[in-house]
Amino acid sequence: MASDPSAYLAVPRPARLSPATDSRPWIWTYHSVGDPSDDPYGITVSPERLDTQLAWLRSRRMVGVSVGTLLREHAGGRRGLVGLTFDDGYADFVDAALPVLRRYGFTATVFVLPGRDGGTNEWDPEGPRKPLLTHTQIRRLADTGMEIGSHGLRHRDLTALPDEEVHAETRRSRELVRELTGTAPEGFCHPYGYADQRVLDSVREAGYVYGCALQPGPLVGDFALPRTHVSHADQGLRLRAKELRHHMRHRAGRTPSGPVPSGPLAGARR
Repeated sequence: MASDPSAYLAVPRPARLSPATDSRPWIWTYHSVGDPSDDPYGITVSPERLDTQLAWLRSRRMVGVSVGTLLREHAGGRRGLVGLTFDDGYADFVDAALPVLRRYGFTATVFVLPGRDGGTNEWDPEGPRKPLLTHTQIRRLADTGMEIGSHGLRHRDLTALPDEEVHAETRRSRELVRELTGTAPEGFCHPYGYADQRVLDSVREAGYVYGCALQPGPLVGDFALPRTHVSHADQGLRLRAKELRHHMRHRAGRTPSGPVPSGPLAGARR
């Protein structure tokens, strides 16, 4: 497959959905790519399974892109694109995920924690300690054509913090990513998927263009985009079922009902 991140432009376009059935863009959520055998949270996929999942997209003439690209293309009427996101800034993205993405000519958004330069996933009480991207690795990833977004400074539940700390997590993390990559990030990903209106306002005021959640309920919008958690177990039929569920829940003009999630979302603690 071509490794040019713009290769999706050459992919035949599927039929455009009608306004009656059109929905919000579909965004996948990944975390770590590596050995899934010791994974109490169900957030690790093997490189081989990632390859299988991206091959499924390609077989359906769908293309994986960063969220920034997805939103711009979707606004312009383009369909057949899926946003690929990798939360928590795991260092295994470099050696395990990036080569697979390049094989298909896909891009992705990597949500990083600039306040944990080369640290580990200390917020997980169970499971193995995994190294996070260093500042040097983040710079290099930006040069590969991947979109770099913020996941806050240190992976903290922003809904439990006072205002000044929420602002530091949103604004300071954006400043640090800009210093590292030379570009202010467009996207913010809510740690653990937790968000409330106060947090969404802080993300907007910090200058981000969009924010990613998992199942934001009535808060769904530009700063709480819904996403689909993709696990190691997901292959053809399961992916198709998740696709249908996404489009059923998020048809254009339809506002999801129900409470705002206040705990771990979609089987993942991110």
